[in-house]
Amino acid sequence: QVQFVESGGGLVQPGGSLRLSCAASGFTLDYYGVGWFRQAPGKEREGVSCISWSDSSTYYADSVKGRFTISRDNAKNTVYLQMNSLKPEDTAVYYCAATFFGGPTPCSRSRYDYWGQGTQVTVSS
Repeated sequence: QVQFVESGGGLVQPGGSLRLSCAASGFTLDYYGVGWFRQAPGKEREGVSCISWSDSSTYYADSVKGRFTISRDNAKNTVYLQMNSLKPEDTAVYYCAATFFGGPTPCSRSRYDYWGQGTQVTVSS
C-alpha cells in the first residue's frame, strides 16, 4: 500500500525555520518525482517545490525561491522541505506527492498521483 507520512509542521514565528519530512512506505521513491504543495484556507492548492526522480533537478515557486530548499534521500525513502525566513503568508497545510518518472516541472497538482495527508504550518507571532 502506497503511503506517505509527513511530519515537521507546527507553529513558528515570522523569520523562523521548519523542516518538513515526507517518508514513503509501500514503494520506493527512487523512480518518482516528488513535490511539495500547500493549501491555505479558501485558496487553491499550489505547487511550492518539486524535485526530479533522476538528477534531483528542482523547481521553486517564485514566492519561496531563496527561502525553501527541497532535497531527497533515497536511502531513507524520504524527501525534505527546508523552510527558512518564514512569513505569515506561508501559513497553510503542506502536502507531499509523488509521480512516476516525474521531472521538476510542471510542478502542478494534476500531475501527481500519490498524496500524503498533509501537515499544518502556521507562521504567526
